[in-house]
Amino acid sequence: MIGWTLGRYFFRRYVVITLWFFAGISALIFIIDFTEQANRFGSLPGYSLELGLAMTALRIPLILQQTVPFVALFSAMATLIALNRKYELVIARAAGVSAWQFLLPSCIGALMFGLLTIFVLNPIAAHGVARTEVIESELRSGHSNEISASSAPWLRQKTDGAETIIGARAVLDSGLTLSDAVFIHLGENGNIVKRQDARLAKLVDGYWELHDVRESVPGEKPVTVQSTRVATNLRPEFVQEKLARPEATPFLELGEKIEVAKAYGYAANAFAMQYHSLVAMPVLLVAMTLIAATVSMRFVRLGQSATLILGGILSGFLLYVVTTLVKAFGSSGIVPPVIAAWMPVVVAMFFGVTFLLYKEDG
Repeated sequence: MIGWTLGRYFFRRYVVITLWFFAGISALIFIIDFTEQANRFGSLPGYSLELGLAMTALRIPLILQQTVPFVALFSAMATLIALNRKYELVIARAAGVSAWQFLLPSCIGALMFGLLTIFVLNPIAAHGVARTEVIESELRSGHSNEISASSAPWLRQKTDGAETIIGARAVLDSGLTLSDAVFIHLGENGNIVKRQDARLAKLVDGYWELHDVRESVPGEKPVTVQSTRVATNLRPEFVQEKLARPEATPFLELGEKIEVAKAYGYAANAFAMQYHSLVAMPVLLVAMTLIAATVSMRFVRLGQSATLILGGILSGFLLYVVTTLVKAFGSSGIVPPVIAAWMPVVVAMFFGVTFLLYKEDG
């Protein structure tokens, strides 16, 4: 069994390298995202350098959360490569320490990294996303009522025989508030009978409360009203399922939202997929560590560093692509979310364990 001193040394090396990777990727993300934000919002009134920096700082946790598997992969590879180049792994092997024993500190570090992602990084990222959406809505408010393909989807409601199509520039408050909302009222023959453009639309029990509304009726002059109401039979749980971003919901609140949605007969696949993906995150990072171990422990003597490192990176990217693809299937309900979240993790874990068993134990 690996000694406490040696295990603590390997663990400390893994943690230090992980923090360096985390800091480097954060700086890179900050520069790229700030440049993108400046291009998107620089021409809008109210945008300033300080606001741009604040928006980028709020967005960084969400982007970092998406890069966590790669950070785990590269950190494990860098740790094992550094130990191997200094012949520390050779000495550990000569002392009777097996590969499974000196991989244990890195696996424990990856597991702790995953737990920190769930309980620390994820709530910060969710809060940052919600706050960023509010800031973007305030910047864009009133400048355009066009609904792009990347913005909120359309909703359709029927109340007392009347049909209304609802769209929005931005979705706030987990889907319960719409910014720069558009309400298009249809008649019995399908023709547009009225259009309402509201700066804000809030879903209250049984109706939408519209503020700063511009009402247009075909053949009549548009009128502006301070506030008005539009009857609805849409439940908040349904609207949240359709409009809210699962990434903007903290992990500890996902379970409650899923249960409430199911109680009203809604599938909540997107939220369930996000929940199970976060639950599987620690195990996914351990699987990334095992994949890194398959290509990082024996390349020095064989002179295959470039080939094996490239193979490890490609394996990590392949796992990420498969995970993202299956996650899309789970969010759409094609595959049960729990299976979609755990299947790539289990396959990657079995791959790493099988490869190491073959190489180390014959």
